[in-house]
Amino acid sequence: MITSLLMNGVCACCLGRMRAPESASRFTSIAIPKADAAVSRARVQMPLSGRLRLEGGTIVNPHDGSLVEGMDILVSQGRIVALQPAGSAKSDPSAQTIDATGKFVVPGYNDMHSHVLELDNPSGGLALLLAQGVTGFRQMSGSPELLAARRSQTLPVGKGEPALLEMPGSVLTPMNASSSEAIVAEIASQKAQGADFMKVAFVSAPVLAVGIEAAKKAGIPILGHLQDGADPAASAEAGFKSVEHLGPGATVWVACSSAEAELKGDAKPIEIKAPPAWIPFLRQLIMWRFKTVLINPSAFVPPAYVAMMQRAFDTFDQSKFEALAARFVAEGTWHVPTLVRLRTQELADLPEYENDPFLRFMPKSSIKAWRGVTKKFKKLPAVTRQTYVEAYQRQQQLTKLLADAGVRMMTGSDGGWLSAPGLTLQEEFVQLAEAGLSPLKILQMTTINAAEYLDRAHTMGTVEPGRNADLVLLDANPLESVENLGRIAGVVRAGFHYSKQDLDALKERVAKGGGYLN
Repeated sequence: MITSLLMNGVCACCLGRMRAPESASRFTSIAIPKADAAVSRARVQMPLSGRLRLEGGTIVNPHDGSLVEGMDILVSQGRIVALQPAGSAKSDPSAQTIDATGKFVVPGYNDMHSHVLELDNPSGGLALLLAQGVTGFRQMSGSPELLAARRSQTLPVGKGEPALLEMPGSVLTPMNASSSEAIVAEIASQKAQGADFMKVAFVSAPVLAVGIEAAKKAGIPILGHLQDGADPAASAEAGFKSVEHLGPGATVWVACSSAEAELKGDAKPIEIKAPPAWIPFLRQLIMWRFKTVLINPSAFVPPAYVAMMQRAFDTFDQSKFEALAARFVAEGTWHVPTLVRLRTQELADLPEYENDPFLRFMPKSSIKAWRGVTKKFKKLPAVTRQTYVEAYQRQQQLTKLLADAGVRMMTGSDGGWLSAPGLTLQEEFVQLAEAGLSPLKILQMTTINAAEYLDRAHTMGTVEPGRNADLVLLDANPLESVENLGRIAGVVRAGFHYSKQDLDALKERVAKGGGYLN
C-alpha cells in the first residue's frame, strides 16, 4: 500500500490531517504562540481600521509591466477607492499616511497551493505567509470540520491574515473514493458541505475518469493529481481544471514519450485499499505512518519506478509535448508547478538545506524528522539520485515549455504542514526564474492569473479603484529582477498596513514561539 502511494509523487499534505480544527472567533489580529506553551497566545495588534493613504509610489501594472510613477493610493474600508497624482488631493487627517516615495506597489501575492490551515497553529503559518507578501491562499486540503468552521466563521482567518480564497473538502483518495460509486457519492457530499472544488489524489485512472464526469455534472471543479495511468489530454478534455506538481510523477512525461505504449504498461495505477470498516483505528495508523514518509516520498520510491521515469525522460518527444500543451491551452487547464516542493524532494541532499533560513521557523521535532528522512535519501543508489537530479532539471524545462506554449500557470509553494525547509512562495519565485520565466511572468502568475482562475478579476489582481486593498510595497523594481519581488518594504492586507518592522516582528514571534507547527 505504501509503495503504491510513493510511486505516484505524493504531495505531503494530500491525505489531510485527521483532526478537527480548534474553534476560534474571527480574529482581528494575528495570534502567535509565545515560547512558554503555558502562556496564552500573544497577539500583534492591528492598526485601526479606516482610511489609508500611500503617497508617491510607483504602481506596477502586472498585465503589461507598465509603470505609473508618483501616485497616491487611497484606501477605505479595505478597498482601493482612488488613484491620484501625488499631492493632488486635499490632506485627510483621518487617514493613516504612509510615505511610498521610491517604492513600487504591486498587487498582493497569492499562494495557490497551500496547506497552512492544517497546522496545529495555523496563525503562525499565516503570519509567515503575510511576511512574504502573500495576501491570499488556496487551501489544497480540507475536511468536514474545516468546512463547518468556515460556515460558522470560526476559522482563524480574518483581516489580519491572508485571505482564504478557496478550500475543498477531504482529498479524494481510496480512503473515501475507492470506487466509481464512492467517488460520486463523496463529490455530492462535499458539494453539499460547501466545498469550493474537489481535490483528487491516488485514485485509479478509471475512478478518476468517473470523478471528473461526476464533478462536471455537479457543477464543481475537480483538480489536483493526475496519477499514473491517467491520460492528461483526455482528463483535460473531460474538465480537469488544475494540474498540481506538474503531474505529479511520470504522468505527463509518459504522455510525451515516444515509448508511451511501453511505459503505460509499467506505470500502474496506484492500488490503495480503504481499511476495513471493522478496524476503525487503521486509518489513523496509516496517516501516522505517512507523516514520516511524506516528508520526502523520493526517499522511498522503488528503483524500478525511478528507472521508468528515466526512460520517459530519454524518450521525450517534442511533437507529443506540443500536442498535449495545445490541449491544455484549448481546454483551459491550469498548472501550478510547485517547483520548490519538487526540489526539496529530488535534491534533498543539497548542503544549503542544512542552513536554510526557514529552519528557524520549524520545531526541533520536525527538523529531526526531516533530517532522518534525508539521511535515508542520501543512502539511495547513485543511479537513483542521478535520475532525481535530472528529474528536477527536466521539471524546470517543462515549466518553461508550458509557459512558452501559453498554458495558464499560477504560483504555489505546497507549504504548510510539510516538514522540510525552504517551502516558501518567495523561493518558488526564485525557482521559476531559474527555469527561465521572466519577473513579469512570475508576477502575473501570482496576481492576475490567480484572479482570472478564481473569476475575481473585478476585485483582485491589479492596483485599481474598486479592487481589494491587498498590496505589496517593494524597495526595487520587480520587473528588473526576481529578487526584487522579495524586497518587501510593507504589505497592505484588507486596508491594514504592515511595515517591514511589523513583518519582521511577526517572524520573530513565530521563531521564538518554537515554530509554526506548535
